[in-house]
Amino acid sequence: MSGADGDHAAPAGSEPSGSSWRDSRNAKSRARLERALPAIFPAPVLRHALARPLLPPTPRLAVESYWRAHILRADRLARALAARSGAPEGWTWRLGTEPGLANTFRLPPSPYREPAHSRGRGHCCICGQPVFRFGWHRDLWGAGTPNKNAAWHSACVTAWKFWCAPAEQVTVLKRHQGHRCRESGKRLFKTAEVDHRVPLYRVWREHREAPWPELLGYWGAPNLQVVNRVVHVAKCGAEAGERAARRRAEAAPPDDPFVVTPAPEA
Repeated sequence: MSGADGDHAAPAGSEPSGSSWRDSRNAKSRARLERALPAIFPAPVLRHALARPLLPPTPRLAVESYWRAHILRADRLARALAARSGAPEGWTWRLGTEPGLANTFRLPPSPYREPAHSRGRGHCCICGQPVFRFGWHRDLWGAGTPNKNAAWHSACVTAWKFWCAPAEQVTVLKRHQGHRCRESGKRLFKTAEVDHRVPLYRVWREHREAPWPELLGYWGAPNLQVVNRVVHVAKCGAEAGERAARRRAEAAPPDDPFVVTPAPEA
């Protein structure tokens, strides 16, 4: 039967091209993944990989995909690994342009990225702990030595990106808060924004001597909240006013009883 509908009708039993392409790609990716899988592999990672719309074709990509889907878990793990390492002896939080140093307090301190404190290949430059196969944080394979070709854990990379750009994970944080504004208790709107409860300028000013693993919490989930935009604007305005008042107070000359101010001329 001819006509507009008949001219564009798909043959009976045919599949959409997009679905056919995805099925073919996933079949190839699964075969490649199964060939590369070792006898021991983290079960949650494998379950997550096999449930993806597009299967990761290698174990390393499966691990990376897992942590990207569990950002808050990666944040907790990275801070726990940092606590296991502790800060290097003699290290202090500094800003600057030297290798390994951040030039702003808005980036988290990272002592093991500094050349003087680096533990070398096979150790994570973010938390300082050994890195094993596929960027995993535990030696599930009993190798006894870290992977010398790796310089970071997959979980720590995910956490680092989260710490540096938390606004990109507003949806995750909204869900974590039950879609309620932490300041007002009202339901979060689409325009809600991510905020640091303790602003980072205060972390630098008041808490810079705190232990390094504790400092990381100010960039992680414990110090992050999603608030409605009107609340965020008011909070930022109050913080800006506090900083301005502090700068004025620091710039004002101290009172000196021995200084005589000349009287104005008549």
